[in-house]
Amino acid sequence: MNRTIQTVDATLVPLGRLAVKVAGLLMGKHKPDYKPYTDCGDTVKVINIAAMKLDPKKLAKTEIKYHTLHPGGLKRRLAKTYTASQLLRHAINNMLPKNKLRDRMLKRLTIE
Repeated sequence: MNRTIQTVDATLVPLGRLAVKVAGLLMGKHKPDYKPYTDCGDTVKVINIAAMKLDPKKLAKTEIKYHTLHPGGLKRRLAKTYTASQLLRHAINNMLPKNKLRDRMLKRLTIE
């Protein structure tokens, strides 16, 4: 299995559309020999993350939830408290399959 380096330009691309494209490249869905139970995706490098299109109104009202794994530990933070790269990584993480391959796929993601 040969992996190539895919470069994705984030200039003026909305967060969700960019995350869908990058998640598909990490999973390998663009390859003819794609199998969901194998890690056949490419290495993805996202550039110009500062020029990504983010709606300030949506950032002010969107909450990101996480759990501390303690009883009553559900936390909520507004999306505007995160950086653009953290928001993109969070969106891609939620779009990848929830199995053992997810960590390997995320290691091949570089955000600049």
